[in-house]
Amino acid sequence: MKTVGVIGLGNMGRGMALSLKRGGYTVLGFDAAPGVAGKLEAEGVSGRASIADITRDSDVLILSLPTSAIVEEVVLGPAGVAASARPGLIVVDTTTAEPNSTRKVAAALAEVKVGFVDGPVSGGPKGAATATMTMVLGGSGEDVAAVEPILAVMSAKRVHVGPVGAGHVTKIINNLLTGVHLLATSEAVRAAKAAGVDPEKLVEALNGGSGRNSATLTNYPTWIFTDKFDSGFTMKLMRKDVRLAMDLLRSQDINAPIAEEAGRLWAESARTIGDAEDFNRIVQFIEQK
Repeated sequence: MKTVGVIGLGNMGRGMALSLKRGGYTVLGFDAAPGVAGKLEAEGVSGRASIADITRDSDVLILSLPTSAIVEEVVLGPAGVAASARPGLIVVDTTTAEPNSTRKVAAALAEVKVGFVDGPVSGGPKGAATATMTMVLGGSGEDVAAVEPILAVMSAKRVHVGPVGAGHVTKIINNLLTGVHLLATSEAVRAAKAAGVDPEKLVEALNGGSGRNSATLTNYPTWIFTDKFDSGFTMKLMRKDVRLAMDLLRSQDINAPIAEEAGRLWAESARTIGDAEDFNRIVQFIEQK
């Protein structure tokens, strides 16, 4: 497997494509937005004009797309991956997607003898560009083993968590916890500040204790205290992920009052924080309330 195609060349897909190129693979790129793929030609990524073109020319196909609906359109559409693939192709979907949709897509690909691994990623655009992402993988042991050398040059850690769909279940739960951590940490910061403790010193102390979490370790020092709010991950995407988590909890009849309150707050934030804003802006929504 020497030729890897990447469909979706946004913040994440572009970084993954360039990491794969540095890793010695022949890399093809396609994006629905005109001109996007062409911009990577100078960096060694060969653009393709259609989904059919990139599918026919790839041994492994990486999807980096925003939603399950778009994944289904790309894979199952009349000129999509399933209609164009050669038997033996393996598709790796790095989208944070709805697990039932993932299983539907995988089943359709299996009918045309195409393998499927759901491999959502953590680490953001920086992780994609530096090949330091973490991937959680769902799929057969055979398919996961086949793509391991490719995934190893675009990520630092990979965990095979189960069959198709398990990767997306795990990633949804991960992002739910990220959303909860941001909300809870924003309350802790405001409480400490009101009591006369410097918020930055608080976070430094928490990171040496049992209260540390993703928000104290990364979000506050990197994007919130610095007032940068440029993580590359939007409110729209985070609200989508939290909504997927709420759907998952309901489908399994899980009693989760803390998660449900977090889901309510993330949904309510749409009233005052635009979709294009950085997802760390949620702390300002809580401050306003």
